[in-house]
Amino acid sequence: MATGAGPAAIRGYHAHVNFGPESRAAAVELRDEIASRFEVVVGRVWDEPVGPHLAPMYQVAFEPDEFARIVPWLMLNHRGLSIMIHPESGDVVADHRDNALWIGERLGVKVEALV
Repeated sequence: MATGAGPAAIRGYHAHVNFGPESRAAAVELRDEIASRFEVVVGRVWDEPVGPHLAPMYQVAFEPDEFARIVPWLMLNHRGLSIMIHPESGDVVADHRDNALWIGERLGVKVEALV
């Protein structure tokens, strides 16, 4: 994303909810609750790390207008899970590496899987 780009450059957001074997059930329950409360598209549950992600996870896609509703709710209801939220600006590396925010533990990503 170019320096000085504004929020209009963001076409949407992804939240990646990470979990381990001991927290899978809580993650799936959270997935169901997210789907029922918000205007989102929930992805499949990956029981192995996939793409740039370092832990099993699922993705939640949402429009910019939904950000102010879902992100504060996740901050208070993440059930101890690590959640990465990143914009969709067209710069996949910067979106995941530089422009992401984390709720819970910051796990990082494998940048080499993005290029």
